[in-house]
Amino acid sequence: MKSMKNLLSKMSIPIKEEYKEFEKYFSDSLVTDVKLINSVVKYITKRKGKRFRPRLCLLSAKLCGEVNENTYRASSLIEMIHVATLIHDDVVDGSDIRRGWPSVNRIWKNKVAILVGDYLFSNALSKMCDIDNWDALRTLSKTAKRLSRGEIMQVQSAMSKDLSEEGYYKMVGDKTSSLISASTLIGAITATEDKNKREALCNYGEKLGTMFQMKDDLLDITGLEREIGKPTMFDLKKNMLTLPIISILSSQESHDKKRTLSTLKYLSKRNKKDKIKDMIIDMGGVEYTQDKIKQISESAIHDLDSFPDSESKKALIAAINFNSERKL
Repeated sequence: MKSMKNLLSKMSIPIKEEYKEFEKYFSDSLVTDVKLINSVVKYITKRKGKRFRPRLCLLSAKLCGEVNENTYRASSLIEMIHVATLIHDDVVDGSDIRRGWPSVNRIWKNKVAILVGDYLFSNALSKMCDIDNWDALRTLSKTAKRLSRGEIMQVQSAMSKDLSEEGYYKMVGDKTSSLISASTLIGAITATEDKNKREALCNYGEKLGTMFQMKDDLLDITGLEREIGKPTMFDLKKNMLTLPIISILSSQESHDKKRTLSTLKYLSKRNKKDKIKDMIIDMGGVEYTQDKIKQISESAIHDLDSFPDSESKKALIAAINFNSERKL
């Protein structure tokens, strides 16, 4: 845990003052005259989380030039959208815990959770107009569409109990990578007109987002509940196929796939988490996913090759290391 905090701190060194300014913008953007919204938002933001996406936005802008008012606006909107998706995710997944605390839907029930999530989402979209940059607006609007599509794809795969590795990458790209990629791309957009720099950071963010979700998939299997702040084996209970399991099934015949899934489901219903973990490890699912994370990590670092060495570049590389080592 200490090493992860150090890596996150390392990410923040080049943007120490800019991050403070972001927090002011973000706090101001959440102010409303509706008491219930204020209560829910105050509860959510009290546990700040990693604020990973706005950090990436600020770092990307600094790598390409100077952090400016549009960068602060964009990073605030991105975090607002992220918080909205977390609230909606907990409702869709029926999750009672978020970051070790009761989720919004557990305290205020689903109706309030959905409406507050909708408010945050629509508030972010309406504030997009304050960013006087067509490329940034187009990126954010496209991201909103991808986020919704990714969530629906996940529900669809859980219903069908079938998802190929290719389909997994598509779903993850929309559900997770889209917002992280938007963070790095918009950071670049607010600081430079250079299309090559924008593309490089967009690709970096897309890959970082993919391996971020892969790491979440691993932690759902191998993580400790007290560290990740939510129950493990949650994906399996909800019939959500993740890469460690998909990789196992992809090499099996149809009848073997059914047997494997049936065994995993049987163990899940009986809360035999250690047996599930051992089974997936023994069948190579964890190692396969770890190898994929390593491959994509190396590719993401190469996306930054065109940038000269700087503290911001080191911090973006540290973000990759942070993902590899994080335990929550």
